[in-house]
Amino acid sequence: MSQSNPVRIFVTHAWENSDDYLRVFEYLESQRNFFYRNYSTPDRRPQGDKEALRENLRQQITPAEAIIALSSLYQAHQDLLLFQLLYAQASHKPVILLKPFGAAQELPKALLDLADEVVEWDERALVDAIRRQARHEETTRWDTIEFKLD
Repeated sequence: MSQSNPVRIFVTHAWENSDDYLRVFEYLESQRNFFYRNYSTPDRRPQGDKEALRENLRQQITPAEAIIALSSLYQAHQDLLLFQLLYAQASHKPVILLKPFGAAQELPKALLDLADEVVEWDERALVDAIRRQARHEETTRWDTIEFKLD
């Protein structure tokens, strides 16, 4: 992965910039040497009926290498979120499911069944999951803790 070959991602949405949607990009931007291209366009809602919306989502998901699913969308936009995840699965795109931010609630079985990996809201865990799922890169990293003995 490099600047000339960024990971292509799609973040689930309901044509609105939710706090969780924006937080994903804050997390991705905070990581050094991680390059990505976002194919989701929540700010450009297409005109038309339900099928026009679904076709637009298909066009956004198709070029992506990995799908980041926001479980927070499930409560208010269950049908839309499940459509995005089912299309991703049918297109053989890995789905990384983010747990609800700041809440210790159970994830619905319908979401867990469609996810390839479930991660907490943690910058490093999210980026590592994207690398594993999109590019099959091993992400074994170790933290170094320095301390002084007296």
